[in-house]
Amino acid sequence: MMMERRNRDVVLSHRFLKSYLCVIFSCVFLGGFTFSTFRLLFRERFRPALGSTWRAPIMRATGDKSPISLGVSLRETVMLPDQVLLFLKYPRPARLFTEEDFQCVYYPANSSRPFELKLKQPPIRIDGRGFDEQILRCRIPPRGFNLSLDLNRHRNIINIPVGYVHRWDSVSYEAVFDRDNTTLVFIKGLNLRRDRAYNPSRFECVYGWDFRRIKFLLRSELLSIGQEVGRCETPLSVLSGPHRDDFIKVSIRLKGKGILRTVAHPVRLSGPEPPAEKDHEMCICTMLRNQARFIREWVMYHARIGVQRWFIYDNNSNDNIESVIDSLSSAKFNITRHVWPWIKTQEAGFAHCALRARDVCNWVGFIDVDEFFHLPSGLILHDLIRNLSGDGSVAELRISCHSFGPSGLKEVPKKGVMVGYTCRLATPERHKSIVKPEALNSTLINVVHHFHLRDGFEYVNVNRSMLVINHYKYQVWEVFKDKFLRRVATYVADWQDTQNVGSKDRVPGLGTRAIEPPDWSGRFCEVNDTALRDRVLEYADPVTHLLPWQQVTNSLVVEEE
Repeated sequence: MMMERRNRDVVLSHRFLKSYLCVIFSCVFLGGFTFSTFRLLFRERFRPALGSTWRAPIMRATGDKSPISLGVSLRETVMLPDQVLLFLKYPRPARLFTEEDFQCVYYPANSSRPFELKLKQPPIRIDGRGFDEQILRCRIPPRGFNLSLDLNRHRNIINIPVGYVHRWDSVSYEAVFDRDNTTLVFIKGLNLRRDRAYNPSRFECVYGWDFRRIKFLLRSELLSIGQEVGRCETPLSVLSGPHRDDFIKVSIRLKGKGILRTVAHPVRLSGPEPPAEKDHEMCICTMLRNQARFIREWVMYHARIGVQRWFIYDNNSNDNIESVIDSLSSAKFNITRHVWPWIKTQEAGFAHCALRARDVCNWVGFIDVDEFFHLPSGLILHDLIRNLSGDGSVAELRISCHSFGPSGLKEVPKKGVMVGYTCRLATPERHKSIVKPEALNSTLINVVHHFHLRDGFEYVNVNRSMLVINHYKYQVWEVFKDKFLRRVATYVADWQDTQNVGSKDRVPGLGTRAIEPPDWSGRFCEVNDTALRDRVLEYADPVTHLLPWQQVTNSLVVEEE
């Protein structure tokens, strides 16, 4: 499936290049392009940096049709380094459009006849199933081009203009009304250090329905701030305004400076009071990108050891993740996908997920899809948690991680990672945690591996003989090389960046380029550890010898032997 998608992307790229050439030569003969633009398109490749450098927005409103009359308009637009996010806005009632209804339109910015020379591409994908949830993704325009949308409606093509474009690295991007009616605002651009709270008096919160009209904005006190999350005192007029919280936006201002741009509309993720009893004892939150082919094994195994609920924060996947999760849901696994388009925000995403899980889960594990809980004692997670949490003061279990290598393999193991990878490093690397979301500090500060807890709660380090995490970190090169594309954590550099090359977050001796070392398959192998493999092989069907994630279960896809 992934090879088909890659081949299709290559074909689309070739078609796009041919279209560019046609436009360029047309513009040369029509006199619409300057020589500098011609040279720019041929000699420079547009590669936006992940840093703070920013050029002026390259998109602007086009056409003079009002989008309100079309049934759909653009609520917000955010440019990421590799794509543009277009947040769609629908009136009610209206039907939701699909990916096939739209075309991303690229046109020369300085041409006298821009729409005679426009190029069209299908969207990368469209996400979201609700009126306020749909996000359309377009490829980044080349330099010298602007972007708009074409909507195919009743055989008529209607152009939808793109307005102001927000910077991905300087924006308030999400907001949540908490139980106590404070507002949690998720922000990028303040560049606060990790793992510490800051003095909130240096900042203030700003609410408004139109941030262009500064004199009508509401200001309130910032109660706490750390990393990418601030907690605001919500104005009474915002809380009491009838049906208006769907439209109001919130941001944070550093006093003496400007207000951060915002696309953050506060929503409610939980009820006003904690439930008397929660639906699930043990849940898992994860954030991923293009990991669809590994999810079935991860979910079905963890269900066997006591996990009851999965929250999947999808960070701009373009594989078949939606269909895989739908098939798992149809097979009675309680799993949901939550679109989380914000890059380099894993810590904030985990904080957001903790709020989402708080009303339904007593305990939540925060692990990646290449990490698997292993209980050498044979217990299930419920029993272990009950034994370790004691009198209720323990609110976090910290579990050591064993990092496994390619184990001599050069191809993806057919029976899954737990059976295929059996050789690891001798010394554990770091830890991950299972936490009680009700006990988290109000700042929601976390460093991926663990959270800050409220006063009166404590953590325990779990003995490795009771519970350990098998982290299949260094898989076959075909899988591992994808880590070079982008990492989701906020405070670690991408592996292609030249900063912090000696960090423990890097692979020793690998450098910054995705070039396979000749001895890759034999690396990171110090201890043969088959304990989890032996346990998992007991799950195989006695007739077919297939493991559960290889078999047909309702609409699950068969994986060939």
